[in-house]
Amino acid sequence: MSISVIILAAGQGTRMKSTTPKVLHEISGKSMLFHAIDAAQALSDDITVILYHQAQRIQEEIEAHYEGITFHLQDASNYPGTGGALRGVKVKHTRALILNGDMPLITPDSLHALTTPEADITMSVIEMPNPTGYGRVVISEGKVHEIVEEKDCIPAQKAIKTVNAGVYCIRRELLERYIPLLSNENTQAEYYLTDIIKMAVAEGYTIHPAIVPEVEFKGVNSRLDLAHAEEMMQRRIKEAWMMAGVSMRLPETIYIDSRATFEGECFIENGVSIQGESRIITSHIKTYSIIEQSHIENSSVGPLGRIRPLSTIKDTHIGNFVEVKKSTLTGVKAGHLAYIGDATIREGTNLGAGVITCNYDGKKKYQTIIGKNVFVGSDTQIVAPVTIEDDVMIAAGTTVNQNLHKGDLAISRAKMRTIKNFFYKFFGEK
Repeated sequence: MSISVIILAAGQGTRMKSTTPKVLHEISGKSMLFHAIDAAQALSDDITVILYHQAQRIQEEIEAHYEGITFHLQDASNYPGTGGALRGVKVKHTRALILNGDMPLITPDSLHALTTPEADITMSVIEMPNPTGYGRVVISEGKVHEIVEEKDCIPAQKAIKTVNAGVYCIRRELLERYIPLLSNENTQAEYYLTDIIKMAVAEGYTIHPAIVPEVEFKGVNSRLDLAHAEEMMQRRIKEAWMMAGVSMRLPETIYIDSRATFEGECFIENGVSIQGESRIITSHIKTYSIIEQSHIENSSVGPLGRIRPLSTIKDTHIGNFVEVKKSTLTGVKAGHLAYIGDATIREGTNLGAGVITCNYDGKKKYQTIIGKNVFVGSDTQIVAPVTIEDDVMIAAGTTVNQNLHKGDLAISRAKMRTIKNFFYKFFGEK
């Protein structure tokens, strides 16, 4: 790898109106900055992230998920702006690719396209019908001559439809020479990275404009931008999985986390939400079910089933209104209206309607272990910690609060009594 990557992530992101740093807002389950890092790692082994606003928080988040990232703290009080952010940054390779941390839709292929021309500088350019809010790029005879920030544009320059997409590939020697020469003599009193284009043009260097897709290079600056980026990311994720063989009914209604994976022949119905690092193998996830960071294999879930984090479901049927949390079920049937928490349940076991594992005593969570071929009748409460061995029957309405041994029948019911004609006495009529 002969390219270094610098990711700008120092801005305050005030338009997000949030206490969370802009680059840590999530797109499809992952911080938008992480999407940019993932794309960068496909190209480079030398990645530097430039921080300032809430720098420690962002750095801790990155270090929790990645190794080998270099961090640089911008001296924003003395050198504000994108050019100021690069003061003192050192890179390993002969060329540096500079991108923004608020571009979650960028792909390795598009970044690679910026590194292939043999120009001194290659910059990304978007042609937009409405360029409001973007720096304009002045191009003549196939070469970039100038970039003008919108705040500094004269009326004729504002009419230009070619805008700066904010990603550059620059020879290291030019970057090291031009960054210290930047000036803040502009309306914002900031050091603009774009000014190095003027310097390079003045010295006869070649600046190659690379037309790039707007959908990938458009930054996220507001909650509205975030929602639009989520829609585009979801479309990309679902299209890729459908091309890989996953069937989806009404895919526009389905949510799939960027970290989720599928294997074998899977069918995902409308309204399903698959979150976190879930793994779905040869399974059918039915309408309006939720899978959260769990493993589902050779099973069906739903409709309206919920599998909460750290669950493993194999060769199992989970029906409507069944909730499973942090449990392992193998070869189990739970058709409807059940809660299974902190449990291990084995092959051939059937859970009736209304069965719950009472796993929490107000202070601690406890385990329920159920063996093979256990029949659990409707409206049974299993008070953990408890172990139920193989081949056990539990009658409907039973409260299980002790271990059960192989072959047992458990039943606990109050004796029913009837009072003749009580209805008529109560309502005073017959």
